[in-house]
Amino acid sequence: MKGRAQKIRLGIFIMISSLLLLILIGFFTARRLFERTDIYYVAYRDVSVSGLEVGSPVKYMGINVGTISNIFIDPEDVNRIIVRLSLKAGTPVKEDATADIVAMGITGLRTIEIRGGSNEADFLKEEQFIRQGTSLVEDISGQAEVIAFKVEEVLNNLIAFTRPENLEKIGEAVDKISLLSDHATQSFTMFNEVVVENRSDLRNAVINANELTARLDTMSVQFLAASEQINTILQGDTLSEILGNIRDISLTLRETNLNTLIENLAATTLQTQQLLIKLDGDLDRSAKDLGENLVILRHTMENIQEFSRKVNADPSVLIRGQRARDVPDRRLQ
Repeated sequence: MKGRAQKIRLGIFIMISSLLLLILIGFFTARRLFERTDIYYVAYRDVSVSGLEVGSPVKYMGINVGTISNIFIDPEDVNRIIVRLSLKAGTPVKEDATADIVAMGITGLRTIEIRGGSNEADFLKEEQFIRQGTSLVEDISGQAEVIAFKVEEVLNNLIAFTRPENLEKIGEAVDKISLLSDHATQSFTMFNEVVVENRSDLRNAVINANELTARLDTMSVQFLAASEQINTILQGDTLSEILGNIRDISLTLRETNLNTLIENLAATTLQTQQLLIKLDGDLDRSAKDLGENLVILRHTMENIQEFSRKVNADPSVLIRGQRARDVPDRRLQ
């Protein structure tokens, strides 16, 4: 009885586990089946779709947006392969987008990648064809053609390069290069000798250059200080006052009647001229009176000298009568 109960419990567990597994499978399958997708088609003409498989992912600029749901040959054109794409609902496929066949790693499998499309283009409606893009084979063929063309150019250049006349020119060029190298070696040797001979002079030149640099630094510092002072003066109030005074003077001159000013200056000049003429006449008269006074003074001095001489010669003259005293007065008159 105990072994039978264990078998019953084991059977119930297996049934429940199987039922749960079937429910999970059904859930994910139903979700996959009932999920809404947008259907688009791509037609490839004269292009190998080798490596494309039903169920392979479809990418849009590197993002998985769906799968390949079917691949078949167009019944009306056997050179045309039609690929049916099931994309996620709302995938923004533009009318100018292209579907390229690209490789998936190194497995040899291929997938379709939708590229291009501009914001100005309209959205492509469902069940319509996306424009054919390039395939890996076409890219390889194009690159192979480019490589073959470049190899051909290289071979042609090698053939032209190995011609006898070109080889002779190459030999001459090599000789010239060798000669140039010898001359360069001699030049470097001479330069080294010159440097060795003038090492002390070069050292002195470097020292002088360093001193000059130091002086230039000092001058630059002084110039900076002077610039700061000039800036301080320019930003100060003194310059503003000077400019204000100049402005006031200019406004005053502008408001002044220049004609009146010129007339006043002319009148003042005329009065000054008349005053100078009058002063000149007064000076002439004063000079004439001064000359007459000087003549009288000269005669007076002569009389005094004469009187002094007579007194010195004869002091008794001082005690004489009125007659003696009147003589100098008559001379003076």
